[in-house]
Amino acid sequence: MKVDVLLGLQWGDEGKGKIVDVLTPQYDMVARFQGGPNAGHTIEFDGRKYVLHNIPSGVFNTGCINIIGNGVIIDPYILMGEIAGLRQSGIDVTRNLFVSKKAHLILPTHRALDFMNEQMAGKGRIGSTLKGIGPTYTDKIARKGLRVGDIIGPGFKEKYEALKQAHLTQIRAFGFDPETTMPGDKSLSDYEAMWLGAIEQFKELNFVDSEYFINEQLAEGKKVLAEGAQGSMLDIDFGNYPFVTSSSVVSAGVCSGLGVSPSKIGRVYGIFKAYCTRVGEGPFYTELFDEVGDMLCQNGHEFGATTGRRRRCGWLDLAALKYCIMINGVTDLMMMKSDVMDGMPSVKVGIGYRVNGKVIENLPFEACTENLEPVYREFKGWKHSCADGKITEELEEYIRFVESYLGVPITCVSVGPDRTAVIYRNK
Repeated sequence: MKVDVLLGLQWGDEGKGKIVDVLTPQYDMVARFQGGPNAGHTIEFDGRKYVLHNIPSGVFNTGCINIIGNGVIIDPYILMGEIAGLRQSGIDVTRNLFVSKKAHLILPTHRALDFMNEQMAGKGRIGSTLKGIGPTYTDKIARKGLRVGDIIGPGFKEKYEALKQAHLTQIRAFGFDPETTMPGDKSLSDYEAMWLGAIEQFKELNFVDSEYFINEQLAEGKKVLAEGAQGSMLDIDFGNYPFVTSSSVVSAGVCSGLGVSPSKIGRVYGIFKAYCTRVGEGPFYTELFDEVGDMLCQNGHEFGATTGRRRRCGWLDLAALKYCIMINGVTDLMMMKSDVMDGMPSVKVGIGYRVNGKVIENLPFEACTENLEPVYREFKGWKHSCADGKITEELEEYIRFVESYLGVPITCVSVGPDRTAVIYRNK
């Protein structure tokens, strides 16, 4: 068997959690392969809304195994709080949740460093979620991080204290007070006490050598879905660097984030919104600053599931989308939130950029840090909802143009927030 992959093709917040939840009944295992609690996957069903940060989105389907892979980074306090919240809703995930021993830990001082780095950056800040993501991945690459397996091994307290002191030395060297260099309303000491308490609960989870675990499941014929976080335009290598996340968001990250070979990758599901959004700083080529942008934000409830920040909104950018399809080897496209645009008299899509008087469709190196002038094509809007399960003629025309431009079929269209509000096409 092969590992199918589901990932975002824009700047995150595309609706990946809902589609994972929809697809999960077809799979035996869902595995997160990168990112950390900076992710926010929202799932709605039976009139309730759930937001997941570290836990894979397959937890709502009984019998599905859920893996937090080695490429993920974990804050035990946040993870155990997430588990407790689900348990209060009648969902106990611990039996079918497995955590890689090689996943790295986010320490309280990583969050303090994150906050300090953003304060020092001033106007050059990247818009971090302040969850300690960047500093944790920095320690991982510098070969001095702590991993899940260290918790149950010898000398964990000594290793923790040594890394903590190294962080405190760095914070003080830049003239910051470690106790107040923390996001939120808690001091470093307060957060550390809660973090260490959560470690004891964290030890009760199922820790595994996940690369063996996943490959054994594949050898037994089990179907595995790899779930990505963030979006491809935030990838550390191929996104708008430096306004990116700190991990490999694209399909290649599945291999390093789960321990599977490239030959084991199967279908790649690419998720995108019928328009674009972005959180934080950095280029956004089709961003709108008018009443249309405000309407998309309000109708789409475009506020971050993790940070609560208002998302920047704009028209769909097909040139950027085609770039992400190329990088990921996407085989199936899924369009989300078309219902947000219900009733608009007209809609636009970006089909390229005007650079030095010429229209181009590729993203040059300069697109990492500079806004490009978009070139649009306009379509008649769809005045009626598709809640009855039928795609309107105007929306179908929009979809067919997008498919033609991208060269990849759109196999399903989401027409509402609930897990049942999905229309399948090309079947």
